[in-house]
Amino acid sequence: MNQHPRVHQRWSYWKGWPLLGKSVGALMLLLIYFPLFWLALMSISERPLSGIPFPLSLEHYAALWQDTRWIGPFGASLAMALLIGVLCAVCATYVGRALPLTRRPGRLMLLLVLPLFIPGMSMGAALFILTRTVLGLKLGFWSIAVGHFIWAFPFALLIIMVLTTRFDHRLIEAGADLGASKWQIFRDIELPLLRPGIVGATLFGFLLSFNEMLRTLFLRGTTETMPVWNWIMASSQQSQVPIIFALTTLVLLVTLPLFLGLFWILFVRLERQ
Repeated sequence: MNQHPRVHQRWSYWKGWPLLGKSVGALMLLLIYFPLFWLALMSISERPLSGIPFPLSLEHYAALWQDTRWIGPFGASLAMALLIGVLCAVCATYVGRALPLTRRPGRLMLLLVLPLFIPGMSMGAALFILTRTVLGLKLGFWSIAVGHFIWAFPFALLIIMVLTTRFDHRLIEAGADLGASKWQIFRDIELPLLRPGIVGATLFGFLLSFNEMLRTLFLRGTTETMPVWNWIMASSQQSQVPIIFALTTLVLLVTLPLFLGLFWILFVRLERQ
């Protein structure tokens, strides 16, 4: 009868756990970064569809600069992502500050984050029926923005709520007692404490919008975003696939260092000051 706790204790202190944890971590790093490295390598391969990287060539990058059809969808995706990022940060901050002060924050929170669990095809079809069939509106940039915002807002709200639920409201009362206005209290007390959440909400909104395709297919009308353009090119003309490799590699090489630098400035450098 007393052997079970000893067996459990032996498993808990098994010397192989740290090595197993490191191995799983190394495997996860390999799964995450090796496909990206292989994509970049195939983008400079003369025959990328063969899966063999050699011989190397920059002809696909030259073809990318000669074919300007991707610039319009890329610009639309970039503008959309910037808009959704800003909207998510502003709206999530307002709602996230107010939600903990309501009588039943749990129920409201559940309703606000429910779109996370609704399949993208279902939400896209529902918005299409409402806007096009019921309201008779013309689909385009604005309808895509609505779909993207509904998708990204719950993520932004969850990030903000991590900070606002731990916020010490006695700081606000102290600021009011010292004669500070509501704007001064927000600017000097709340905003510095919420800054990591606001930045995170902006980045999540940007990235989720930039990569979104399921809802966009229902709501785009004649507007093309970058994921939709990539999908159309990849499915219709196999000869365009090497150019897509080059384009996605360029997007990766530009966005990844930018976001890493932004995270370093906001969460490492400023923490040291």
